[in-house]
This record gives sequence, structure tokens and C-alpha cells, in this order.
Amino acid sequence: MRLIALVDMDYFFVACEELRRPEIKNKPAIVGSDPKQGEGRGVVMTASYVARKLGLRSGMPLSMAYRIRKDTIYIPQDFEYYEQMSAKVMTLVKVYADKFEQVSIDEAFIDISKRAGDYDDALELMRKLKQEVKDKLGLPCSIGISVNKLMAKMASEDAKPDGIKAVKEEDAAGFLSRKPVGELYGVGRKTGKMLEEFGYRTIGDLAKANPVVLVERFKSYGAELHNSANGVDDSEVQENWEVKSIGRERTFERDTSDRHEITKAIREMSKEVGDELKKGGFAFKVVTIKLRYSNFEETLKSRSLTHRSVEPEEISQVATQLFDKYAETGEELRKVGVRVSNFVKYKGQKRMAEYA
Repeated sequence: MRLIALVDMDYFFVACEELRRPEIKNKPAIVGSDPKQGEGRGVVMTASYVARKLGLRSGMPLSMAYRIRKDTIYIPQDFEYYEQMSAKVMTLVKVYADKFEQVSIDEAFIDISKRAGDYDDALELMRKLKQEVKDKLGLPCSIGISVNKLMAKMASEDAKPDGIKAVKEEDAAGFLSRKPVGELYGVGRKTGKMLEEFGYRTIGDLAKANPVVLVERFKSYGAELHNSANGVDDSEVQENWEVKSIGRERTFERDTSDRHEITKAIREMSKEVGDELKKGGFAFKVVTIKLRYSNFEETLKSRSLTHRSVEPEEISQVATQLFDKYAETGEELRKVGVRVSNFVKYKGQKRMAEYA
């Protein structure tokens, strides 16, 4: 029997902060930048469950969050600390896994097929893992168990907060059918809205849809949507998960077209990205910039180098060139981002030219 679990840390950034600030527990708290009395830029990174009950959520502009609840506790993000805590969590999770795949800083799929003979065994095993994470690290998590990664993820969402849920293969269709189509794993906000416009309100509606029609409307993604709506997912838990990209973003205090201010932000972010590359031992080949304009429209532009590099100066140089080439003339920017990708691991003093 194939058994997959998804371990998902609950409100991870805020939960980490609660460990060093016990006084914020059971209070509305947000990890994000300073809201500046409702004039600050940026978005909510993570909200505690108390804050969520008040209408605050991840991705919400901080200015909106401040208007909804002025007495919310705002905590500056500390990614180095969260990454340290994530590493400790994943070390514990790996012990319980036949195969392990970390998919984000606070989520990991594990194949437990050889360790659990049935769902009862799986539930007992995951309760032990959950309790160990709680006892050793003081952090809550939710765990979903099912026959594949898709269903394990959907089960984990149902288990939140701080719970465990198993969904058997024969129960998958009924479990999914009444959920809003936008809650289907992998369906983003834009696709969810399109599906609703086509009349697919629930996942059950999508499951009953003619797959030929879905392919006509969504190309190859249509077949994937139909499979997902029916709980079908053949993807394996991938061992040796690796970082795919490293990036930083900067939201300006005020929309700006000042080249000096923008390129200064690019240089600073390039240095931060370079530091992360050095820590991870990565060499990159692709540089990408993201430009978000005042009207919230975004532009993503990338350049692939002829060689691999580890130099922050090269990130900054290429990102600045991309900005100069693709930024709308005189258009004010709300946010700029810098990202590098297409990595290889490097060791010792090997020359970068050898990675070309």
C-alpha cells in the first residue's frame, strides 16, 4: 500500500517568534515589515490563527491589515532564524521517512509506505512525529496522510490547525467533491477564477467535466486539472530536494522611478543573494528581475549567462542591465526583485569556467 504524508508547520514564522516571545502567544500577531501607521508597504508574511480569525491573512497588504486591526503585533521577519528552525524540523521529519522531499521552508512530503502497513499504522507513526516536533522544538504542525501527494496535501489543509487527517483512496472523491474549486492543490487564484467563470464551482464539478473540453480550454494543463479533481496523482516523493532559486524583493516606501534609488536596491539585494549562494555552495547561471509597477502590473525578465558564477557583482550588473532595458520609461515602481537560478553545487577552488 502506498502511503504519503505531508508535514506542514502551522503559521510557521509566527510560531517561531512565539518561542522567543512567549508573551505574544494567543494574541493577534503578524510577521512582516513595519506598517507605519497604515502607510507602510509590503505584505503580511504570516499571521497567527488569532489574527486570521480577525480577517488578517498571508499576502494581504500591511496597510489593509493595519486598518482592520490596529493593535495587531507586528514582528520584523528574520529569515535566518526561520531557516535554522526549519533545518531542525526537517532533521526530525527525515527520521520517519522512507523518502523525503522538502517543498518549502515549512513543508515536506514523506513516503512512509515501508514503515506503515495500513492507515492505522500511518496515523500512529505520524502522531509520534507530531509529538516529537512539539516536545523537542515547541512547534505545532498539521499532517495529512493519503495515497498520493495531492491527497496528502488536501488532507493536511483539512487538519489545520495542529491536527492529523487521513483520507483513504476510496474516500478521495467524496472528500474533494464539495470543496470550492479554488481549494484544489495547484490551482492558483487566476485559474480558480477562470474555472468558476466556466461553471466549475466545486472540485466535484471539475471532476465530472469532460476532459476533452478542459484540454481545449487549458491545453495540457486541462488533463492535469481533471486528474487532480479526481484525486489522481502519480508523482513520486522526490529524494534529494534542492533549492531551485534564491531571491530577494524590496517594496519601496513610495512608488518611485528614481534610477539611483532602484539600482541601489538592486545592489543591496544582489549582495544578500550572493551571501545566500555562498552559504549554500551554489553557482548560478540565470538572473531574473521582477518589476511591479504602481498599477500592480508585473514584468519578469531573465538573462542566462554563458558561464556559471558565484559573484554578487555579476548579479547586480546583469539585474541592472535588465532593469535599464525593460523598465517602462518614466513608469513608477512599487517593488523590485532579484533572483538567481539554474544552480550547480561547487566545492573547493574549482574554477567557475568549468561549470560553463
